[in-house]
Amino acid sequence: MTDMNFPFLSVLIFFPLLGAIALFFADRKQVRFIRIFTLVWTLLEFAVSLPLYWYFDETWNGIQFLERMDWFPEWGVSYLLGIDGISLLLILLTTFLTVLCVLCSWKAIEQHVKEYHITFLFLEMAMIGALSALDLVLFYIFWELMLVPMYLLIGIWGGPKRIYAAIKFFLYTMAGSVLMLVAILALYFHYHHETGIYTFNVLELYKANIPLLKQYWLFAAFAFSFAIKVPMFPFHTWLPDAHTEAPTAGSVILAGVLLKMGTYGFLRFAIPLFPAAAFAAVPLISILAIGGIIYGAIMCLMQTDVKRLIAYSSVSHLGYVMLGMFAFNLQGLEGSIYQMLNHGISTGGLFLIVGMIYERRHTRMIADFGGLSKPMPVFAAFFMIITLSSIALPGTNGFVGEFLILLGAFRSNMVYGILATTGVVLGAAYMLWMFQRVMFGQVKKEENRKLLDVDKREAVILCTIVLFVFLMGLYPKMFFKKMDATAAGYLEYVKGRNAFYSLATADQKTTEMPLLAYAAKPTTDKGY
Repeated sequence: MTDMNFPFLSVLIFFPLLGAIALFFADRKQVRFIRIFTLVWTLLEFAVSLPLYWYFDETWNGIQFLERMDWFPEWGVSYLLGIDGISLLLILLTTFLTVLCVLCSWKAIEQHVKEYHITFLFLEMAMIGALSALDLVLFYIFWELMLVPMYLLIGIWGGPKRIYAAIKFFLYTMAGSVLMLVAILALYFHYHHETGIYTFNVLELYKANIPLLKQYWLFAAFAFSFAIKVPMFPFHTWLPDAHTEAPTAGSVILAGVLLKMGTYGFLRFAIPLFPAAAFAAVPLISILAIGGIIYGAIMCLMQTDVKRLIAYSSVSHLGYVMLGMFAFNLQGLEGSIYQMLNHGISTGGLFLIVGMIYERRHTRMIADFGGLSKPMPVFAAFFMIITLSSIALPGTNGFVGEFLILLGAFRSNMVYGILATTGVVLGAAYMLWMFQRVMFGQVKKEENRKLLDVDKREAVILCTIVLFVFLMGLYPKMFFKKMDATAAGYLEYVKGRNAFYSLATADQKTTEMPLLAYAAKPTTDKGY
């Protein structure tokens, strides 16, 4: 099991499922009980996730909290869980944002309340499972399970075009998933041909010696699936529709966690499994990332719907994450990981802001607002802080990640760094222009004069977001110390393997695959 002989990860994965099963037997007419129960249950889940942070050994650069059990040993399928400094922080982000999603749904969801909360708990289980799985079959199961509840959240509780958006989201993601499944099977049979062993264990598959041509094809299959999920330009077209039609909580969890499944997939699977192909793809990925940064920002300037504007901003922000990741230096990698967390906080906060406006005015069109700071001064203050964090103002969370990414990009390729910097200027332009049109100026509509400022529930949500905006901006060491060893070991691993393939190409006598630092931490039962 884990170093402490306690299955932390299994508890985290299946605790939401137990809550969903309990809700299944609840009376659907007891709406208040269902909401309170789900809130308490997700708070308990968040509390259970916190020991991961405290007990995580920040000096170790590999996998911790390892859990292993044979599932289908004759096929090489195992129940294998573990986390490192990357997945640790994403799991904590998931449990944190799920609590806020339940809170923000308190008044927004009035139909099928029981089914809604069951769906959300099921989604939380699938997300944590995908972030913990170290067996490719287990990961694929959780990866596919995430599709169903998100499809339901958009298709049942979404806006007027929810069916179109839900089907588009499902088809895009499913197309990538099928291609990834083919690549998983190809890798599985290749490893058997090479070693005589059938396994889906990722930590074992990391050691596979894969010919370069096969690497390119397998990397392309994995990368295509994850690029759709990110979403990278030009695979992003499902995202604005999904965000626009999803309920507020659906948009928050989609931006905060589900999009990170794509970037996490690159880090956990595509790059370390196929390092030579990943290094060869640096120019292509970097150009697409920069294209997404600039394209997303320009599209934001053209939007008339606040929620759609924030959706396109995700295309731009996730472009920075991919650029930093493929810089293949410590600044770029750590900035990329940190920006995943920042995006979850800042963009999640913006979607919460839009949801609060929509509950009052039932419109998201920028032209319908103006002067909202007069009737809603407290709301305007929160909105301004979260907006500034989104444009990476120094002192806020967004600055730290974006600065490191740009530093890594300049160190890798100065042209990439210069082009990516234009996104910073455009980002400030579209966010501040949107804020000015919504919150300042004359009150254009009579209905806007009567709007109520934030209530206690909304104040709790926004205060929590703002707390992390400043905590992550002013004291980033709290987060970096958990990822430093992992990031350094990870880079040593992928660079070493890439160097091995380069040597093998130059000298065919080189046949031994180097065993580098990125390995599982020894456990009480010796793990691996």
